[in-house]
Amino acid sequence: MTGLVSAPSAERNQAALLAALGPALPETGQALEIASGTGQHIAALAQAFPGISWQPTDIAADRFPVIEAWRKKAGVENLAPPVQLDACSEGWAAKTAPWDVVFLVNLLHLVSDGQMAVLLDEMTQAVRPGGLCAIYGPFLRDGKTTSDGDAAFHAQLREQDSSIGYKEIEVLTSVLSAMGFGVDVTEMPANNLLVLAQRPKAA
Repeated sequence: MTGLVSAPSAERNQAALLAALGPALPETGQALEIASGTGQHIAALAQAFPGISWQPTDIAADRFPVIEAWRKKAGVENLAPPVQLDACSEGWAAKTAPWDVVFLVNLLHLVSDGQMAVLLDEMTQAVRPGGLCAIYGPFLRDGKTTSDGDAAFHAQLREQDSSIGYKEIEVLTSVLSAMGFGVDVTEMPANNLLVLAQRPKAA
C-alpha cells in the first residue's frame, strides 16, 4: 500500500471526533495512537492540537507508506513517523515511555475478548498518572446493537471469526473503572461511542 488512502467513515466522523476529544486533551504532551490504519485520524489530530507530539503505530508494517503519506500531507512537525506495535501483546507498555494520551479507534470489535483484556491492561499501564486513554468505536449496549447496519456488521464479523465482534460498552467501562480510571462516555455519530478514561494523578 502506498499513497493516500481515505477511509470514508473516518472522513465522515473526524470533525465530531476532534470536537469531542479536544476538551479532554492536555495542551502539551506525548500521545500514542494504537492501530493508526490509514493515518487519517492522527494526521488531523496533529494539525488540530499542535502542542502535542503524536506517535502513530500499526501492527502491519505494510501500512506505513499510507500513514507516511498522510503525515507528509499534514505537513506538521509534531507527527512522528509510524512504528510497529502489536498492542494486543503483553509487555509493550513497559518498553515505551509513559504517555499523556493513548488513543484507539475502531479496533476492539476486530479482536477477541482475551486480546482486548491484554490491550486494556497494557494501554492503562502506558499512560502516566493523570493521563488519558481515549477509545472510539461501535459497541453493544445492554447486549444489543443499535442499528440494522451495526447488527449486520457484527454478524458478519462473528461469521468470519466467532471470537471477535462488537464488545459490551458496560464491560469496557466496568474494567476501566475497576482499574481506578475516571470514565466518561460520549455518544458520537453513526452510533459510535467515545470513551474517555482518565488515570488518577499520583497522590
